[in-house]
Amino acid sequence: MDVPADGPATRPSLDPGGLRRAVRALTDEIAELRAERADRHLLDLATGILVAQLSTPPSAAADHLSRLAASTGVDAPDVAADIVNAAAGSTEAAPRPPAAEDHPATARRLRRTDAALGVASAAGQAAEALLHGGLSHLGVQAVWLWRRTATDCLELATYAGGNDLQSTHWQWLPSHVDGALRSALDTGETGWLTHGPPDGDPLPGPVPDAGRAVLPLRDRGGVVGVLLACWPGPVAFDPPMREEVQAVAENAVRVLDAAPDPEGFGDPLVLRILLDCLTDAALALTRTDGPDGPDWLIAHANPAAARQLAGVPRPAGRHLAEVLPTHCMDLVRLIDEARTTAAPRRVDRIANKGAGALIDVRTLPLGPERAVVLWHTSDDPGLLLPSVLGRLDHLALFEDDLVSGVSRWGERAYSIFGMERGGPGIPLRDLMPRTHRHDKGQLAALLEALTVRQEGAHTLIRVIRDDGGMRHVRISAEPLLNGPVTVAVTGVFQDVSAQHRTELALGATYDQLTAAQAQAVVRHQFVLQLQKAILPEVPTSIRLPGLLVTARYRPAAQDYRVGGDWYEVLPLPEDRVMLVVGDIAGHGVGAATTMVALRNALRGLAFTGGSAGQLMGWLNGVAFADPRQSTATAVCAHYDPHDRVLRWSSAGHLPLILLREGRAVLLDTPRDLLLGAEPSVVYKETVTRLRAGDLLVFYTDGLVERHHSSLDDGVERLSRIVERHAAAELDDMADRLLAEVRGDTDDDTSLVLVRVLQ
Repeated sequence: MDVPADGPATRPSLDPGGLRRAVRALTDEIAELRAERADRHLLDLATGILVAQLSTPPSAAADHLSRLAASTGVDAPDVAADIVNAAAGSTEAAPRPPAAEDHPATARRLRRTDAALGVASAAGQAAEALLHGGLSHLGVQAVWLWRRTATDCLELATYAGGNDLQSTHWQWLPSHVDGALRSALDTGETGWLTHGPPDGDPLPGPVPDAGRAVLPLRDRGGVVGVLLACWPGPVAFDPPMREEVQAVAENAVRVLDAAPDPEGFGDPLVLRILLDCLTDAALALTRTDGPDGPDWLIAHANPAAARQLAGVPRPAGRHLAEVLPTHCMDLVRLIDEARTTAAPRRVDRIANKGAGALIDVRTLPLGPERAVVLWHTSDDPGLLLPSVLGRLDHLALFEDDLVSGVSRWGERAYSIFGMERGGPGIPLRDLMPRTHRHDKGQLAALLEALTVRQEGAHTLIRVIRDDGGMRHVRISAEPLLNGPVTVAVTGVFQDVSAQHRTELALGATYDQLTAAQAQAVVRHQFVLQLQKAILPEVPTSIRLPGLLVTARYRPAAQDYRVGGDWYEVLPLPEDRVMLVVGDIAGHGVGAATTMVALRNALRGLAFTGGSAGQLMGWLNGVAFADPRQSTATAVCAHYDPHDRVLRWSSAGHLPLILLREGRAVLLDTPRDLLLGAEPSVVYKETVTRLRAGDLLVFYTDGLVERHHSSLDDGVERLSRIVERHAAAELDDMADRLLAEVRGDTDDDTSLVLVRVLQ
């Protein structure tokens, strides 16, 4: 979009010079109005004091103040400052600086600064008033203020006269960072740095050796923040200067209480840093709704833009029309096009009569409310791309002039190819001797695409350096044409050696992980098959002497967690039946192996005729002697159908549940040790008389254990669900219990239901 010098025919003629002067005049007028507001605030305070002291109406007190100013030849605001200072000194409403009595001008200046702080509507305005009203006459160039946070860190509240890029760096100081700022915060003592901070202790400022004063800000007896005053160079702090700076700091604490700067003027920190790194002029804009419709405010101007807008102080926070009045209409149109298409827009130049041209203007939409504008201000901006690429690691620009045979390289290209800087670059066609023999074909194909087919292309080759090292270099290039002739080639070298090594390492790691995973799958399948072979599920109930029994086993929720749960239902001589449920501590092959050992041992010991308590004692000896040093819980029961007596013993297992006449109760469990915990343990035996129709529930903790509740709560819940399904058939009840009662610990579960028959 190249706007004609006299503008489009449909647009009213503009007077750029007059518009620019009008904008600057309005800016100056706003500054004057703020100063007048501060003076009016001070005059009102003095008038109120005279009303109280002279017992006169406000109008008479105001006239008296005017007569005092006329008779003494002092400005009315200075007379008002003297009156307020005198009243403050008598009532101790505000502290008086030590030098105020000897230097009336200093006292007046402090009071007027205090009034300006009182009428400031935002922290930025307050900082400006503090700098220009109280410190600039001492030579101070910038002032920075941090507030103390609840976590004892320092947060930048505002600044005036400083560098926007520095402000992004000093936004936040953690509590562990030492230095002059932290020292003032912790000790409450002022630091006078005549030649700047010591090496290794940086502070904001124009140059390292510039004089600085670091002062604590106090409120209600405590240090609530820190003020940093910066001079343009070294400075000798004489006693009067120190006293005045400290007096200003006593008022500066009010800046921390000022309202923060308006929302929307602060762009994300990363965006601000990125724009500040560009050599192009760049503005970050925020869209707002003004009285005349949508408007664009400048959220951030990078250093290049700030230099080109030198006639406008602190462009951040101003309207785009104030800063670029003659280009605003075209810029807004270009921004709207970018927002409508959701894509960047570019024009070669925007020029208006009487104003400098904006060259290579680009607008980037950043969501519905933000945009970025970039431009140059010269018809011949030069090769800016090398300086931008130079900030990125492993990238370098090159340009081959095919007419003269000269190749120009960016500085990083020399390090990629292992060559000394300053020498001539090597054209692409002359890189062939430095190219790995297996990659010469790729380089030849790239040259053919650029010079014969005249199209852009890229390739990846291995480059042999003079020191014998090898680099993997990606080359991306475009031909520059003059009519049908290719006159130059421009492109980028990218060293991707580190990425290539990473890919090789990741590939090897992936292969190792794949092999390990395959081994784990085979091992897991083997254990699962072993576990299923040892613990076959009983899909339908079986009849034993005096009992109807069904059993279920549910593996762990996660496939890799092979568990150690087990059960046993074994008919014994004389019509007795042994019922056992156990749980080995841990998961995996070790737990499954221990489970097999204990189960087989118990099957053999069961035919010795020993009681349930004796069997548990013998089983404890087996577990204790196991080299894996595993522990386990278990409950072992013998049922005699002749007298319907259950004799049972428990090794730290969960209580059995007895369902009788629709009501579930817990059978008290003897407090005996786990299996394998001690070498010799005598297990108690409990006798429970059963009735026809009774139901016994044997189970492991995987059925009831949950992360955020106790085992007792889980057992109680299981009991209630057993009661709910009291009338169900045995197999149906087992399936319902597994479906409705589930732990959340990814553990396996064993369940055995036993019903006493008539």
